[in-house]
Amino acid sequence: MAPMGIRLSPLGMAVFCLLGLGVLYHLYSGFLAGRFAFFMLSEPAGGGPEAPHGSAPGGAVDLRELLAVSVLAAVRGGEEVKRVREGNVLNAKAKGKTREGAEEQLTTGDLLSNRRMFYLLKAAFPAVQINSEERVDTADQETVSWDRSIPEDIKQKIQPQEVPAESVTVWIDPLDATQEYTEDLRQYVTTMVCVAVNGKPVIGVIHKPFSSYTAWAMVDGGSNVKARSSYNEKTPRIIVSRSHAGKVEQVARQTFGNKTVIIPAGGAGYKVLALLDVPEKNQEEADVYIHVTYIKKWDICAGNAVLRALGGHMTTLTGEEISYTGSDGNEGGLIASINMNHKALIEKLPDLEKTSHK
Repeated sequence: MAPMGIRLSPLGMAVFCLLGLGVLYHLYSGFLAGRFAFFMLSEPAGGGPEAPHGSAPGGAVDLRELLAVSVLAAVRGGEEVKRVREGNVLNAKAKGKTREGAEEQLTTGDLLSNRRMFYLLKAAFPAVQINSEERVDTADQETVSWDRSIPEDIKQKIQPQEVPAESVTVWIDPLDATQEYTEDLRQYVTTMVCVAVNGKPVIGVIHKPFSSYTAWAMVDGGSNVKARSSYNEKTPRIIVSRSHAGKVEQVARQTFGNKTVIIPAGGAGYKVLALLDVPEKNQEEADVYIHVTYIKKWDICAGNAVLRALGGHMTTLTGEEISYTGSDGNEGGLIASINMNHKALIEKLPDLEKTSHK
């Protein structure tokens, strides 16, 4: 017997069940519609290509692909650098001063190269952190696409290797040796891209816009450049910044002897190439690269990666490895070499570290 003496007829039971089913259908169909809408919004529109690697937090990045787009970015940036210089429309202006009091120059070449390089890398790998020497103006955004093609020389030498996107930091130098660029000393000018994984430089690209030469290397992968085989460790040729030659020369000659050759040069990229076997008639050759003051990481990261890939070293003047995370500056100066006793070099240069924080 039903409660309170109420007896439900078979028809009433059927109506009650239908009402219940209606309520359940209404609730569940709304849930399904929401899930369907989410699914549709999550898929590429119009059946287009999938999102690039590393486009979502926690995604993976293929280092071979990142090397390929880094080479392309350096070349594209170099095209802007060359075009501005040859058109003589530099619009150079001071953007500040170095710690030594020298004016830092900014040109149209820096800005246009930076825009091209940054947005190409960002479009290909939106989840990857990118640090650049120049500020990126979001109001001047440029759409630059990558067709995901990989050059044959990279395909032949480099195997795919995935790493977490959050472990990757890209460092861009859109125009290295800006001072020399304004003086029309073109041989020193480079564009550079570096990829660091967990702070360690693993991919380096150094491009010379005015000769179209590009050096690239990947740690535990391969490279298109080699180290030189002839070195003189007793009387090395030391390459230094043009503005710092006087600081290094006296100590270097006291340490290595009066026959030591000091080579003043512009641009960190150029100085690293001087340690390598580079088929460039305007490229000087050196055995050791020394920098005795504060330097920005986008200046040295690419060269550090190339040297590491070839078995060389770039450290602070006290022998510490340089981490490419955190701040954008390296306080400890640097010494770089390849196929030499790097530890012995550091032990010979104890006095230089004193000037590195100035």
